[in-house]
Amino acid sequence: MAEVPVSTVPKTGLAGLKENWHSDLLSGFLVFLIALPLCLGISMASGFPPSAGIITAIIGGVLVSRISGSFVTINGPAAGLIVVVLGAVQELGEGDAMAGYRYALAAIVLASVLQILMGFFKMGRLSSFFPASVIHGMLAAIGIIIMAKQIHVMLGTTPEKGSSLFSTIAQIPHSVLNPNHEIAVIGLTGLLILVIWSMLKNPALKMIPAPLIVVLAGMGLARYFDLEHEHMYLFLPDAHFLAHHEETVGPKFLVAISENFMSSFYFPDFSKVATLEFWEAVISISLVGSLESLLSAMAVDKLDPFKRHSNLDRDLAAVGAGNLVAGLVGGLPMIAEIVRSSANVSNGAKTQWANFFHGTFMLLFVVLFPRLIHSIPLAALAALLVYTGFRLASPKEFAKVMGVGKEQLFMFVVTIIGVLATDLLIGVAIGILTKFAIHMLRGVRLNNLFKIHFAIEKKEPDTAIVSIVGAAIFSNFMSLKTALANLEKGETVIFQMNNAYLLDHTVMEFLHDFQHKYEGNGGKCIFYGLEYHDTYSRHPLAARRMRRDNMSRRKSDHYGV
Repeated sequence: MAEVPVSTVPKTGLAGLKENWHSDLLSGFLVFLIALPLCLGISMASGFPPSAGIITAIIGGVLVSRISGSFVTINGPAAGLIVVVLGAVQELGEGDAMAGYRYALAAIVLASVLQILMGFFKMGRLSSFFPASVIHGMLAAIGIIIMAKQIHVMLGTTPEKGSSLFSTIAQIPHSVLNPNHEIAVIGLTGLLILVIWSMLKNPALKMIPAPLIVVLAGMGLARYFDLEHEHMYLFLPDAHFLAHHEETVGPKFLVAISENFMSSFYFPDFSKVATLEFWEAVISISLVGSLESLLSAMAVDKLDPFKRHSNLDRDLAAVGAGNLVAGLVGGLPMIAEIVRSSANVSNGAKTQWANFFHGTFMLLFVVLFPRLIHSIPLAALAALLVYTGFRLASPKEFAKVMGVGKEQLFMFVVTIIGVLATDLLIGVAIGILTKFAIHMLRGVRLNNLFKIHFAIEKKEPDTAIVSIVGAAIFSNFMSLKTALANLEKGETVIFQMNNAYLLDHTVMEFLHDFQHKYEGNGGKCIFYGLEYHDTYSRHPLAARRMRRDNMSRRKSDHYGV
């Protein structure tokens, strides 16, 4: 891959604004259209007022865009944080939603301080410690939880008060068979639009954001069903009118938001700072938010047509600063959000000014048109979240993980079950312990679990030889990652794997990404010794182990430069 000429890479700062304002302004506006309904839906699903998500998007755009270490990411609330934030509201509030909201704001403030410190101490690379299958399992479990809760909202029903997660899931068939029919029409129409839009091939139609169509259709149906006024209607299920019942609709099925945006600000309550539940919320928000943000930023870097690389530590600190401000004034926590960032790239954004414009449009909208937000039905927003949850936990995700190897699928499923049965932190810990157990069964020695053995030497001025000995796995390769990052660009790097008896999927994925970036900067990577390994699946980046018949002779092999 050829390196992008320096002259074509967009400028940053005010020079970048002057150079690219037209493309960034258009992209920021289109992303704003996608973000508005998602911010509202994520907010209410998290147990926060609907304005909280908008506050976060404004801060993420106007403030974080000016200090972040990335180029085309969009910062705002994300579906992946719904579970931890809602859990904090319910656990800390003990039935009092407003009190729980203010306690959760305090947890967000302290979680943001941890994120800032992580960025300052350059801990962005710690995201590599979490195996990919465990992270995907966590996200799939979050998707399942979102669907379980939002299907009821989409159908206009309410599960029994105080229901556990599994009880909420068990009540889905009852909600499907006994919906509030007018509300269900709105929700299912939105879901159908999202499915149809995902299958469209026409580029002109694809330019129109699907969430915008869902909201407009929902607002039209809400007006048709007169949701502005509470009333009852008679539902007649068949032509013979043998059975009928009355259902109630009204403003409670619409977004409730103040027409004075300044009244939307709330302040945190730190009175539970000494409790264990409070610190569980702090760690959960910090951990999940940081992981999602780092993974999203790395994914968006791969989409960037200019092949720029984010400063992950600076980006993490910037997101932490944004969360600090958001938590102090009543907002949700934010991340570098992958769906909106992907749309940003697709719409031709060149710099972080697109994120700035997205936040500015959000601010202008809520100041000028707050009444319009009130006419959006909750069922339409729930449809967006149900669809988002399905994408996180779709059969394609299971198939993708299975393609890497059976052990990856096992960790994926174990993490999902662990999260659903306990909580996010414990579920992720169970997934990581499962990975350790698999490595121990595959013969990884105790002294190799957290320490990798490697050497880098220069044979010629422009050639570096990287020799890896023993096992290179997710829990020990960070020092290798740091050493490779310090290599001179544009040279030849030779990896000697003849003494590596085990390479796991996380390390194989890292080596693949390193090769892609290094060769993109004019260098060259050569791998020797992988032919002596058996893979655990046909996936090119599957975990691999040295064949036993090569164990004894591998030390005598010589690889010349």
